[in-house]
Amino acid sequence: MRRRIPCLLVTWLYLGTFAFGSVFGRVRGVVHDPQHRPVSGGHVTLHAAHSEFVISVETDGEGGFDLPAVPLGEYRVVVRQAGFADFEEAVTLQSGTSAVLHLELRVGTARDSATVTAAGEAAKVDSATPTTLVSRLDIAATPGADRTNSLQMITDFVPGAYVTHDMLHIRGGHQVSWLIDGVQIPNTNIASNVGAQIDPKDIDYVEVQRGSYSADVGDRTYGVFNVVPRTGFERSREGEVVLSLGSFLQLNDQVNLGSHTERFAYYASVNGNRSDYGLSPPTSAVVHDAANGYGGFESLIYNRTPKDQLRTVGQLRKDFFQIPYDPDVNSVDPSRGLRDGQHETDGLVDLTLAHTFGPSAVLQVSPFLHTNRASYEPSAGDDPVATTSDRRSIYSGLQASVTGQIARNTLQAGLYGFGQRDVYKFGAKFKDGSAALPLNRAAATGGVVEEFVSDSVRVLPWLTVIGGLRQTHFAGEFTEDAWSPRVGVAVQVPHLHWVFRGFYGRFYQPPPLLTASGPVKDFANSQNTTFLPLRGERDEEHQFGVEIPLGGWSVDADTFRTRARNFLDHANVGESSLYYPVSVDGGLIRGWELTVRSPQLWRGGQAHLAYSNQIGEQRGALTGGLVCFPVASDGCATDFSYHPLDHDQRNTLSVGYGMALPFRARAAANVAYGSGFHNGAVTAQYTGAYLPAHTSFDLSLLKEFERMTVSVNGLNLLNERRLLDNSLTFGGFHVSDPREIYGEVRYRFRY
Repeated sequence: MRRRIPCLLVTWLYLGTFAFGSVFGRVRGVVHDPQHRPVSGGHVTLHAAHSEFVISVETDGEGGFDLPAVPLGEYRVVVRQAGFADFEEAVTLQSGTSAVLHLELRVGTARDSATVTAAGEAAKVDSATPTTLVSRLDIAATPGADRTNSLQMITDFVPGAYVTHDMLHIRGGHQVSWLIDGVQIPNTNIASNVGAQIDPKDIDYVEVQRGSYSADVGDRTYGVFNVVPRTGFERSREGEVVLSLGSFLQLNDQVNLGSHTERFAYYASVNGNRSDYGLSPPTSAVVHDAANGYGGFESLIYNRTPKDQLRTVGQLRKDFFQIPYDPDVNSVDPSRGLRDGQHETDGLVDLTLAHTFGPSAVLQVSPFLHTNRASYEPSAGDDPVATTSDRRSIYSGLQASVTGQIARNTLQAGLYGFGQRDVYKFGAKFKDGSAALPLNRAAATGGVVEEFVSDSVRVLPWLTVIGGLRQTHFAGEFTEDAWSPRVGVAVQVPHLHWVFRGFYGRFYQPPPLLTASGPVKDFANSQNTTFLPLRGERDEEHQFGVEIPLGGWSVDADTFRTRARNFLDHANVGESSLYYPVSVDGGLIRGWELTVRSPQLWRGGQAHLAYSNQIGEQRGALTGGLVCFPVASDGCATDFSYHPLDHDQRNTLSVGYGMALPFRARAAANVAYGSGFHNGAVTAQYTGAYLPAHTSFDLSLLKEFERMTVSVNGLNLLNERRLLDNSLTFGGFHVSDPREIYGEVRYRFRY
């Protein structure tokens, strides 16, 4: 490990200039007159579309300009120069990409100059990654999306994303990465937390990447969620109070404050929520299902000089969930004897230092700290067994990234690493007194160091080739090393501006630190299971796609194939509600995806569509974690043919539309369809291969006043209830959400 870091520093020194940060993109271009002569001394200003964030630069003697450190999001580029009409162009910027603009000014005078507006190209030729960008305006306009534990900002806009057994899944898996301000939030423990990572009300943008990652992005193959938090640039000494009340006595309340000067911006919030409907219940009856939580969030940005920026983000939240149960004593669902609860705590602090070198270069260094707890606590009267499971994890580490521009090559290098300590307590008590497992405490330490180098070559204006290599070293109970090469290509068709993408890459996902021995292992053995060390998942992905800008519409289609070894999933001890990580010998996920975004249509409306057809399969025996025991017994035998995963769902569709109404009102609707998840093993009760299809219809109506916004939201208005999942986790089976109606008031004030 010590030998790698000096080598990486040598690479940084070799690059000479720097221009990369994982929350940043780059905007550069040329300004010319109608005869294509360069316009020098032109004033180029980049305005954030939904806040007061502004960056300015002057064009050089060749009409060129370069803004190397621009946070991802939507912008307006405005060019002003004496003797020419003002020019304005819309730009949507993704992280790690470069928007290259050729801006032609028309001749005009200061008295009669008019703004010329050009539509920015929707398709980007410098990335092979299918990406969905969701703004805080999208979140506010989507029914139910701004609630503290809601994930509709993802499931309504991203193909192949859905929630089942209280967990977000995308592309058939739940190993995803959350980033905030471009800094990855480490969490090697899958499937033990049910609360959302970040309150949607604190988000300015969330960028969702689905596979085809360049080497600078981590190794969670199925999805990367890069959150740009609210910063205070969207307001000036202004606060907001959010109050809501609805069915199941639900509340999702928040108070936030924010402001900015030329060099400093801040945003802070405190929130609280509760509901009598928290987790997915095992039946249509909602029993013992209350949830509540509270938390705080802060974001600070300080521009010490035009070339030096300091950014900090901090969050602390606590959540509690009752575990629902089936009240029918004749039910086959074993949850009827449980009165359990889940306590969760999550805190993080990220500090980012960004420095600009020369006209077009940036260095970003980000130390971070993340703590996470998931504590499953039983009632003493649980039948047949009261099981306690308490995991606490702490991660501390560093992320750094740099880049250099050499001719047509954009060379990147970076480092990401963290140390981890887990403390785990487990105990069980049988109601009939036949056995008892004393509360057992165990601890584990480990860490990950990852290094990457990559190159993006603009071979021709319409052709970009991307290549890179990521190296991972995992150290825990054992050590593993993995080399992950990645290569992609993007080709833009002249005149049509369609962009075709191709990608091949490998990924390594570090395993959870699982410590199970002594009484815990004895208890597992009594349930015909045992624990084996977990190995990291190794994935190989092929992907092909096309992005089509068409009259202001954006259409993106892709197909992918991901093959996994040691596929990370989860299982249960006996019939308990507890998740335990496992690895399966092999996994295969294939899919076809489509996203559509419209320009402004009738009454200022905008439509979006996300569709996925995918097949998720696994093969072979469990290779690590909680496995069948004894492994050589007939009951543990398995074959190596592929069969569907229990969260395989062939078709998912989400269609939404929002539009303006008279009297400063707006309406938004969304329809979501799922064709049904696979049963797992077919039983006498569930004889079909797949569970029923399910459809929901959501609607929101909003009215704006001078300083207040009032809305009414209806979720699953048709009240269609279907069995979504028959895994025995967090209360047993899982039935789709009931009808929910709630009102929300947002009041803005100055201070």
